[in-house]
Amino acid sequence: MTVLSGAARDSGVVAWRNLTNIRRLPDALLGATVQPIMFVLLFAYVFAGSLGGQQYREWLIAGIFAQTVAFNSAFTTIGMAADLQKGIIDRFRSLPMSRLAVIVGRTTSDLVVNAVTIVIMALTGLIVGWRILGGVTDAVLGFALLLLFAFALLLLFGFSMIWIGILVGSAMHSVEAVNGLMFTTMFPITFLANTFAPTGGMAPWLRTIAEWNPISSLVQAMRELWGNGPAAPPSAAWPLQHAIGVSIGWSLLITAVVAPLAIRAYARRTND
Repeated sequence: MTVLSGAARDSGVVAWRNLTNIRRLPDALLGATVQPIMFVLLFAYVFAGSLGGQQYREWLIAGIFAQTVAFNSAFTTIGMAADLQKGIIDRFRSLPMSRLAVIVGRTTSDLVVNAVTIVIMALTGLIVGWRILGGVTDAVLGFALLLLFAFALLLLFGFSMIWIGILVGSAMHSVEAVNGLMFTTMFPITFLANTFAPTGGMAPWLRTIAEWNPISSLVQAMRELWGNGPAAPPSAAWPLQHAIGVSIGWSLLITAVVAPLAIRAYARRTND
């Protein structure tokens, strides 16, 4: 067995262990499923009446997708912090396994969680009236091509958020501290964007921040791909004018910057 195949096998075992823990403790998955459904229902039925009705519901879903993927990074963070706090990582280190298996296994299992959450959100969106506009042929092609590509963007963006989760989870020393930090940072990041309201009505300085937010690029890209919103107006910032390419670029940049920091923080924490 080669080193690469051994590392892949060990990573698969760790990923399966993480997914098995979810099955044994299903309440751990509630935050990744119930919370986004709650957001969809609240915005779709409480606020939609005064914000555009059905048109707003279709416009909203892309923002909920992006918010959910960002919030799911907390799932990664708490899992890493809990394993470190309980000494499980030390047990892994005593076994003849790849040093990268814990990180690769964690990212793999949490990408699965992201994918499951995306499916649940898509079904919830269909229930509240989210549709791809156009005829039957356009709808089929849209799901086969546009949604496939948009979901790839979501998973790519989710992968970069997972690395952020590993970085924070390895650097902090308690699950409670991690949970509080992720909540207080992710909430303003996902709301200070075009997730739930257009940026055109914001103050100029606030609009600039919101439109350069990576969340805004991701949301705009999905709306354009799904036909749930118009292209960015000429007055919008450059990232929204090139939303699809910028979303890919943001994801690759965040991953390239954060992944080495996460690996270094994990190595420093486990060598203490």
